[in-house]
Amino acid sequence: MVQDAAPAATPSTSVFRSLSFLRLWTGTTASGMATWALPFILGLAVLERSISAVELGVVLAARTAGFLAAVPVAGVLADRHSRRRVVLWAGLVAGVAAPVIAFGVGRSVVVMAVAAAVVGAGQGACRPAFQALTAEVVAEDQRQQANAAMTLAVRVTTLVAPGLTALLAVLVDTHVLLIATGALWLCAALIPPAGADRAPAEPGTKTRFTADFLDGIREARRHPWFLAGLGALTAVIATGYSATGVVLPLVSRDRYGTEAVLAAALTAYTVGALVGAVLIARWKPRAPGWAALAGLACYGFAPLSLLLPVPAAVVVAAYVLAGVGIELFNVPWFTATQREVDPRMLARVSSLDFLLSYGLAPVGLAVIAPAIDWFGPTPVLAACAVICFAAPAAAALVPSARGFRAAR
Repeated sequence: MVQDAAPAATPSTSVFRSLSFLRLWTGTTASGMATWALPFILGLAVLERSISAVELGVVLAARTAGFLAAVPVAGVLADRHSRRRVVLWAGLVAGVAAPVIAFGVGRSVVVMAVAAAVVGAGQGACRPAFQALTAEVVAEDQRQQANAAMTLAVRVTTLVAPGLTALLAVLVDTHVLLIATGALWLCAALIPPAGADRAPAEPGTKTRFTADFLDGIREARRHPWFLAGLGALTAVIATGYSATGVVLPLVSRDRYGTEAVLAAALTAYTVGALVGAVLIARWKPRAPGWAALAGLACYGFAPLSLLLPVPAAVVVAAYVLAGVGIELFNVPWFTATQREVDPRMLARVSSLDFLLSYGLAPVGLAVIAPAIDWFGPTPVLAACAVICFAAPAAAALVPSARGFRAAR
């Protein structure tokens, strides 16, 4: 078993008293800010007519492709080598590529797309490595609080950063803002602490990438609660998230006659997620798996509110509930994965998590718009709501799902 690099304090003590965790939190927050900022800044470039909407779509698609390609590779590398080293190189690569995107603005969409793919690869490489590094830096009894603190930082960024970025855009152009995302990636690369010293692989034990990744899949299959929860999470993101991305703007415009409902619902989701992160930082439910899956099912209220002719306030309340629920799921989910999975394979299993849950989200977005054109919004939203409620309920039937813990 891997030993913790920096013993955490007692559960009653804030995890921020640990300098190692504070460095880790700063690095993950910087990577989250850089990840969020890129599409927003490029959106400002569209408003400035520096790039077209089509070019924006190409660049963001390239970033997603880079992310998906890098996640499984990084999972294997982070288990073979130092997780800290993977974070370092991933952040450096993304930090160097970000100014190249700035250079390509108004000059070459090909240059922008290639650089965005590299940034996406850095982002994808960081995710499983950060998950595994958290398990090395933070002691087990502090990890729920640590994971809540990390997701809280992401939600605060999402809430505050749009206004701050728009304000900065008045003072500097988008080229400078894009270069600033590179500086954030450099912070993500350089600030995190070293993890635990792990025993190097014995001579002659090197295996191929495919074999190593398959070992990670086999490790995931040893945990029925993980497979069930991942299936539920993937289904909810592919349907509920797609309903938010595609149908919410249409409902805001056509039913309520204003874009204010769209803005209010998205802000409500982030506020709800903040509330959920604060709540789960201290709350230790007796059946954490069931509580997490119940929280995940709350996302079903989002497409349900879009389906029914309810007042705008009900839509906003539904998104608050969805935001609370998603963090009641995320934090116990990450904490259980860090606790239950073999530390030698934690990065690979985490990469499988990100690859399926977030990797399939673009598929849902691509499918839901044609489905609405073909079947109409009512049956599509009804199907999304049913899946969001039913998938977590089905996952809860798996015996080990009650505590996100294998039977001892």
